[in-house]
Amino acid sequence: MFHLIPAPLHRLALPVAHRVRHSWRKFRGVPLVGCGVIISDLDGSILLLKHSYGPDVWSLPGGGVGKGEDPEQAARREIQEELDIRLERLTLVKELDEVLSGSPHKTYLFAATTDQHPRIDRREVIEAKFFPRHSLPEPQGSFTKARLAEWRAAMKGVSAP
Repeated sequence: MFHLIPAPLHRLALPVAHRVRHSWRKFRGVPLVGCGVIISDLDGSILLLKHSYGPDVWSLPGGGVGKGEDPEQAARREIQEELDIRLERLTLVKELDEVLSGSPHKTYLFAATTDQHPRIDRREVIEAKFFPRHSLPEPQGSFTKARLAEWRAAMKGVSAP
């Protein structure tokens, strides 16, 4: 349905919808469930993206887990919708307890490798690129930094502090 709206108009509406959703979550305080995915290419570079709404920061792909939806299936769906990438294998890195928009938020953090390049429709995601691990762009969102730290710790086989 959203693809019936021209992309520029859709991009204009998303920041307003984001602010309303943020305020509603803060007001209600209802627990939320989401997923994030750290996607590497075959060279080990990390995929980061920028949204057309919210803070102007580099973020990891992901999104909400629907009621009754399996977190891994939600992660696959989000990546397909946002980036047109089909992920074959996902590895659960960690379940994180966070606070998002003033509400408790459980995030399922996954890792995956792909040989595909992102294709964005410039609606929700306006930029998506692979960056070498040693030179990730700034600014990154606070959740992105924390999730990358958890992933790095898991890769080393130690738990994050």
